[in-house]
Amino acid sequence: MSRRESKGATPTGARSEEQAARWVRGMFAEVAGRYDLLNHLLSFQTDRYWRRRAVRRLRPVLSRPGARVMDLCCGTGDLLMALQGEHAGAAIGCDFCHPMLTAAARKIAGRGLGSVLVEADALSLPLRDASLDLVTAAFGFRNLANYEKGLAELWRVLRPGGVAAILEFSQPTSALFGALYDFYSRRILPVVGGVISGSRSAYQYLPASVSRFPDAEGLAEKMRQAGFRRVEFERMTGGIVALHAGEK
Repeated sequence: MSRRESKGATPTGARSEEQAARWVRGMFAEVAGRYDLLNHLLSFQTDRYWRRRAVRRLRPVLSRPGARVMDLCCGTGDLLMALQGEHAGAAIGCDFCHPMLTAAARKIAGRGLGSVLVEADALSLPLRDASLDLVTAAFGFRNLANYEKGLAELWRVLRPGGVAAILEFSQPTSALFGALYDFYSRRILPVVGGVISGSRSAYQYLPASVSRFPDAEGLAEKMRQAGFRRVEFERMTGGIVALHAGEK
C-alpha cells in the first residue's frame, strides 16, 4: 500500500487543522446511525476481537485501585463499554461528535453501565494535568488534526506511571496480504460503506486516512518522541491493526 504520512487528518479540501477537524466531525455525525453496523460488517466482526484483545492487554492498569480511565474518540462506546466491564470505577468516554455520543449514551443506558460521557476535543481536554491512569483511543487517533498535539495532550492528562493505549489501523506485513487489503479498502469498502451509510465520501476518506497514518514503527517512534517510555506495539490480523501502549 502506498503511504504518505501526514501531520494529522487531511480530508480533501481542508487547508487548516480547524477545517480538518470540522470536516471529520461532520463526517462522523453523518454516519453515526449506521456506524456500528458498518464496523461489524466491513471488518467481518473482527473489530470485536481487536477490542477484546486490547482490554486483556490493559487489565493490569484497569485493576489498579482507584484507577481513572478515559476512552478518547469513544464514538458509539464499544471500547468504553468493554473497558467498563473490567474496571471497578466509572470510565469516561470522550468524543467531539455529538451524534456519536448520543448513540453511545443509548447503548450505555441499555446495559446499565455507570460510564460518564464528555463532549470535548481530543486536542484540548477539559481535564487537569496528571489526572488519569489510562487513556485509550480505538480507531479514532488517526482522525486527529495533529498527531503530535494529540500525544502531548495524552501525556499531559496522564499521571506518572499512567498508560496511553492506541488501537489503530496499520500496514499489513505481507506484500500479498497488503495488496488484497488495499484492493478491499479502496474498491469494495467505499462502495458498501457508501450504499449503507449514504455517504460514500466518508468511506473513501476512512481508508485513505489509513494510508497516510504512520505505520506501527512510526507511531511507536512518535510516542517515544512525545516522552512515553516502554513503548510497545502488537500487530493483529496480519498487521492491518496494531495496539500501541506507552507509559508516562
